[in-house]
Amino acid sequence: MKTLAKSLLEKLLADSEKAAVGRRSKQAVLTKSHLSKYHACKTLQEKDEFEAAIDFARAEGAIRCLKGIKGSTENFIERIELIDGDVLAKLLNRVPAEVTIRHARNLLTPFADRYPIIHEVLNQWALLKTVRTFTAADAQDWVDAITVIEYARNNMVNMVVLTPVKEVSSKLFKNSKRIQELAAPIDVLLSGDIDAYARVPSEVLEEIGLLREEHPVRLAGNIVISRDRVTDYIDTPYMGLPAANIKSLVSIPSMVLTIENPTTFHSEARRRCNEDVLLIYTAGMPNPPWRDMYARLLKSLPSTVPVYHWGDLDEGGFRIASVLASVAKESGHTLLAWRMHPEDVPVAHRRPASVSTTQKMVYFAKAAGWSSIADAIEESKFTVEQESL
Repeated sequence: MKTLAKSLLEKLLADSEKAAVGRRSKQAVLTKSHLSKYHACKTLQEKDEFEAAIDFARAEGAIRCLKGIKGSTENFIERIELIDGDVLAKLLNRVPAEVTIRHARNLLTPFADRYPIIHEVLNQWALLKTVRTFTAADAQDWVDAITVIEYARNNMVNMVVLTPVKEVSSKLFKNSKRIQELAAPIDVLLSGDIDAYARVPSEVLEEIGLLREEHPVRLAGNIVISRDRVTDYIDTPYMGLPAANIKSLVSIPSMVLTIENPTTFHSEARRRCNEDVLLIYTAGMPNPPWRDMYARLLKSLPSTVPVYHWGDLDEGGFRIASVLASVAKESGHTLLAWRMHPEDVPVAHRRPASVSTTQKMVYFAKAAGWSSIADAIEESKFTVEQESL
């Protein structure tokens, strides 16, 4: 089937499927405006090839055609109506949407008790909408994502899967890059929200203990820490150590400040490495070994030492803050915000936030225990990256 005819018939079929699920109120039909390229054919051969493809679909009972009878459109097709979507889908080598959705439902419904968000995913697909660009035709990807999550949870040692993620991927799928490709559905399944902030793949996989390689924890400040083989000061301007090797704080800092972004951490480390403060880089969303290390350090401190976090004023920044706040609370501390109140941001650096983004920022700010900041976010409705402050 020639390219132009095929693309127009695919549009006709897609429009009819949208109409069937209530996403389109008008009848699925191709009118003169849709057929403008056909009407502009430069040669008789192009016109004949298009009409031959359309006539074949008509003869098979998939469509009905109306031709012009006078003027410039005489003997040109002016309108194409759908008669039988299943027949047209077969001619186009397409599986009907209804069949694809039914197959997706059969594949995923057995997992819905453990992952309730699946119901919402299936509802979106039933409306022919995507979830993180995935359609009902990608249902097997979601089954594979569940396989990854459950493998990771069953093979964790101290919140980490000891086998590197590429080896796990090869073991499960005979493809070392397959797990990386599944980051989006894994993210949705873990968050339980189809509209959740889309995290980078490494952050998603670290949540279930899957690491490409161990990232050293970067710390700065004129502070003594106890680690596996030695107890000594942190090097200047900062030091990187395996999370498991960091045991406790020996000297008491005047404050603890976690920092989300590398540029800000390195700048603050150079500026404050000789002060009695403890700066820790979170590398975005901290992974399980990092969170365990953070808990050990906080538990070695008096509750009177203030504990702060400095991150982006956006959904991801407040999501990270909510995780850190939970660890701090379990360790006997209250996490405080450092330069994360909307009033701290110059007007020139503010970027308008959508209603959805604002709602999520408010939710995570409240989860961090920062009610006054949540109220200010709801009123100001903007985002800003940490580096711009």
